Amino acid sequence: MRKLLLLVFLLGGFAAFSQTTVTGTVIDSESNDPLAGANVVETGTTNGAIADFDGNFTLQTSAKTGTLTISYIGYTIEKVPFKIVNGTANLGTVKITVDSDALEEVVIVGKGIIDLAKDRQTPIAVSTISAAEIQAKAVGNVEFPEVMKSTPSVYVSNQAGGFGDSQMFLRGFDQTNTAFLLNGQPINGMEDGRMYWSNWSGMSDVANAVQVQRGLGSSKLAISSVGGTVNIVSRAAGRKEGGFARFMTGNDSYFKGTLSYDSGLKGKWAYSFLLDHWQAHNKYALGTAGQGQNYFIGIGYVPSDKHSFNFLLTGAPQYHDQNFSKSLEDYALYGKRYNSNSGFRDGERYTLRRNYYHKPVVNLNWDWNVSEKTNLSSVLYASFGRGGGTGPAGSSRNIIRDNNGEIDFNAIIDNNIESAENGIGSFGQGSLVRRMSVNNHNWYGFLTNLETAVSDNFTLNVGADTRFYKGSHWYQMNDLLGLQGYADNRGYGDARGDDFTISETFEANPWAALFSYADEGQRFNYDYSETINYIGGFGQAEFKTDNFSAFVQGAVSTQSYQREGRAEGREVQGVNGLGESEKVNKVGYNLKGGMGYTIIENNTLFANAGYYSRQPFLDNIFSDIRNSNYILEGDNEIDNEEILGLEVGYRLRAGNFSLDLNGYYTKWGNRFLSGGFIEADPTSSNPIEQKDRYQRFTDITQVHKGFEFEGKYRYSGDFMLRAFGSIGNWKYDGETPFQTREDDTNVLLESGNVDLTGTKIGNAPQTSFGFGFKYNVIGGLSIDADYNIYADLYGFVDAEDVVDASIAGEIYQAERLPAYSVLDAGITYKFDFGGNDFTLRANCYNATNEAYLSQKDSFGYYYGNGRTWNASIRYDF
Repeated sequence: MRKLLLLVFLLGGFAAFSQTTVTGTVIDSESNDPLAGANVVETGTTNGAIADFDGNFTLQTSAKTGTLTISYIGYTIEKVPFKIVNGTANLGTVKITVDSDALEEVVIVGKGIIDLAKDRQTPIAVSTISAAEIQAKAVGNVEFPEVMKSTPSVYVSNQAGGFGDSQMFLRGFDQTNTAFLLNGQPINGMEDGRMYWSNWSGMSDVANAVQVQRGLGSSKLAISSVGGTVNIVSRAAGRKEGGFARFMTGNDSYFKGTLSYDSGLKGKWAYSFLLDHWQAHNKYALGTAGQGQNYFIGIGYVPSDKHSFNFLLTGAPQYHDQNFSKSLEDYALYGKRYNSNSGFRDGERYTLRRNYYHKPVVNLNWDWNVSEKTNLSSVLYASFGRGGGTGPAGSSRNIIRDNNGEIDFNAIIDNNIESAENGIGSFGQGSLVRRMSVNNHNWYGFLTNLETAVSDNFTLNVGADTRFYKGSHWYQMNDLLGLQGYADNRGYGDARGDDFTISETFEANPWAALFSYADEGQRFNYDYSETINYIGGFGQAEFKTDNFSAFVQGAVSTQSYQREGRAEGREVQGVNGLGESEKVNKVGYNLKGGMGYTIIENNTLFANAGYYSRQPFLDNIFSDIRNSNYILEGDNEIDNEEILGLEVGYRLRAGNFSLDLNGYYTKWGNRFLSGGFIEADPTSSNPIEQKDRYQRFTDITQVHKGFEFEGKYRYSGDFMLRAFGSIGNWKYDGETPFQTREDDTNVLLESGNVDLTGTKIGNAPQTSFGFGFKYNVIGGLSIDADYNIYADLYGFVDAEDVVDASIAGEIYQAERLPAYSVLDAGITYKFDFGGNDFTLRANCYNATNEAYLSQKDSFGYYYGNGRTWNASIRYDF
């Protein structure tokens, strides 16, 4: 691998001297703020570039002298001459002025709501990924979060689980504790804070940029940003007229076709759409087939220079077969692509585990320039999720496998038919069927922000954030596997009678899921809904001068929780699952502040601090959310989690070189954790261990501290090198109360305290480094690569093992997984054919085919993907 890296560097270094490029920075002539997205075009040609979030641009030119035409929304057009000397020309800072008479060419989406780092003077720890990089590296048979993995403190794992099943960690915190925003609106799950990337499989196609804001971030909302905030900015209606068509292929019969068109602003209206279809036999592991679509519709309306509206509708219906973690013994027996959920039925691949979902998202943005100093930005949004996942119902002991460890579905069908009575199976008869766990929701929200420049140095923001959510969950039948019906009254008591039979089946199809699902009479096991209502207010004040800035930011919110059951479920403390529960209200808040000081030109020091009091997730309010309305109260009540964050940083911007250094400390206290189900051991002499039980921990404290760096260097317009890394020290801290409760009755079996001090936090590497580069070899040919190194990766911390170790007077330590490294490489060729612009792009992920363990959960291990690839051709018109 060292030889491969050396060869790539030598090739790129040789090519770096053969190009002619112009660089510069576009800023506002009055405020000196960078103008991200400014258009830079070589005059008289179609050759152009777009300025990044810091206003920087790099343009390869076809001549050694000439003129650049620089334009930006609402600004006058500037023409700037250039002259190439020694292969480059640096125009330095290019200032352009506001044109008060110019009608906007583009409809802007929520410019007062999207909290980008550039919109606030006081710095934060941030990395930005451009649309060009997203389109090059994260489109196709690759997870959207992977475009962020080459930034400090970001880890992406579980890619082998299937299309959309990856997990992302930021500073050691998982996705439930990292805030994800789409055009400023929260998109983490309201119930549990999770991110299901399969629901957002089209994000790579519609994202214009991604900002990874580590730690406290710049968002003004009271959101779950313990680890940080990921702000995704989507495309909008408008821009200039044009479009593209793209065809992509990849390993394991991957196919993807995309068509996109923008009308440009025609009078006062603009239109945009994108349609996409993809499918594959596998992602990497066997039995991980997938198929889906992506659609985007944008309509923009600009009635005057004071108002602009943008309507957006997008969705990514998909299904994908899933692969779970396994023991190392299974991998050794059956190989690293083995999938224990999959097998064959009538000679074709079939699976017990399929995820399917369709989540249309719609929003309406309104931007109002109230005056020269004041603007109001608002968005009304909604999402309608329909779908779920399949899995086994009945006796899992009757899963029959062949000699390759795969499921023999034909044998299961034969067994079902043989053991059934008049074609009706049941758990007691040893039947096995494929059920669907349905997870539907309706989510409505409104977000508004008023920004006013009180003076030249002082800016004030105030706003509101409201969210209304209802989720519904139940079992329904998908495949009877040879049976005519399945007798299952679990969860419904005597209401149905002993002879009640589930006979209707439903497709695991994301389009069908929108309108076709079981009525209450054909649901089984559990059936309930929950309502979560959230109302919050926020504000920010910032003072800035040429060399100094300071801000203070605060938010307060109230969140209510209520459950409604349609099945009797089971009693917990005398409360069953029927009807409405009491409503629980929790108040949360956060407060952040910081300062930045430019010690000398282009050298800035900053420090930020924040405190969060975050409401618990819904599942932590109820003792058994699936089966009972019983609310944890008294000594068992779950209070708000308390998060303290501190960070310091240094930022250098010096021509072709930039450097960011950050140090952080995050203390996450009063955290609740359930240890999960522990099966009874009838052979044990301990009466507690003879019962099915679970463990609960309260007042857990985690401390995450570390150092990060990120540097970029442009040797010329043709050669860019970057390096990044993070060193963390993430541990549990202090004593934690624990309880062991009987699974059926919730009766307390034992309680005590365990000392977690010194136990390492698992699931993400605490040490990671990497570097990447891009070379323009010649003409439109360029190559790029990213190399990531991960170490100090610990496995899942098992609750039962923690208790046992503490009782024995020991400090529990999870298994330390081997360090590993991954090389990703790509090549791009842009060319003109008959006056038409074409782009060829090829990616190779894990180019060295390294075998590595990416994570260990409570059930087993995940191997990372081996070598995968994709290639595409794109036609721009």
